[in-house]
Amino acid sequence: MDILSPQNPRAKEWAQLLEKKHRDKQHKYIIEGIHLVQEALRSNADVECVAFDVEQGIPGELSPLAGTETHAEWIGVSAAVIAKCSDTKTPQPVFAVVRKQLADVGLLVQRKDSLVIVLDGVQDPGNVGTIIRTADAAGADGVIVGRGSADIYNPKTIRSTMGSIFHLPVVEGDLLELLPQAKEQGVRIVSTSLQATSTCYGYDFTKAAWLLVGNEAKGVSEAAQQLVDDALIIPMKGRAESLNVAMASTVMLFEAMRQRDYRNA
Repeated sequence: MDILSPQNPRAKEWAQLLEKKHRDKQHKYIIEGIHLVQEALRSNADVECVAFDVEQGIPGELSPLAGTETHAEWIGVSAAVIAKCSDTKTPQPVFAVVRKQLADVGLLVQRKDSLVIVLDGVQDPGNVGTIIRTADAAGADGVIVGRGSADIYNPKTIRSTMGSIFHLPVVEGDLLELLPQAKEQGVRIVSTSLQATSTCYGYDFTKAAWLLVGNEAKGVSEAAQQLVDDALIIPMKGRAESLNVAMASTVMLFEAMRQRDYRNA
């Protein structure tokens, strides 16, 4: 049945997912736009429903997925309902509600020669989303988002991932518990420092390494810093004092990918 009124109880429930407290309570989140919905369906995410502009119909790019065994409910809605459930000025004609799926952090801890990016207090949703997207592109095994970081289910974070959040494990957790567990399994905790003497290009990333990056202004917290095994510097030839946290993550992740997969290329 189509939902045309923004005052419909279900429409109100969807709109609540724009706020973190309701995402936590319902264990669901909202994604907007054809590309993200397409990636969610293709990646077998737990999609509860897909809502599309009833006047425009199901977007052509999604039509082949509407008849697959996704178990998602497809619902026609009004433009007013879409506007209510979007945090953008010009909403796209489709959104989906996805149930949260908890990744098993134990698998990341135990994975042999794992490459994981760990976020300690990274607060900008765009940075968090970009790092998840970069980790996906570089073939990392997962992303761990520590407390104090932006919510990975924030609509801005989700958009910045460009669908990568559906491609690899993304785990929220307490770094002071998870990092020691990883170290017990032989993982090296690696972080960047302007005071370091070793460069990221001279480091061996072919073995298990978790790359720890910190808050945009303050860097890695003092407590997490105590768990770092190796501090590295990213050499810079120009006059810039430092790199944005997402850019620094990109340099490290792609150097690790180069060493692991393109050393002889």
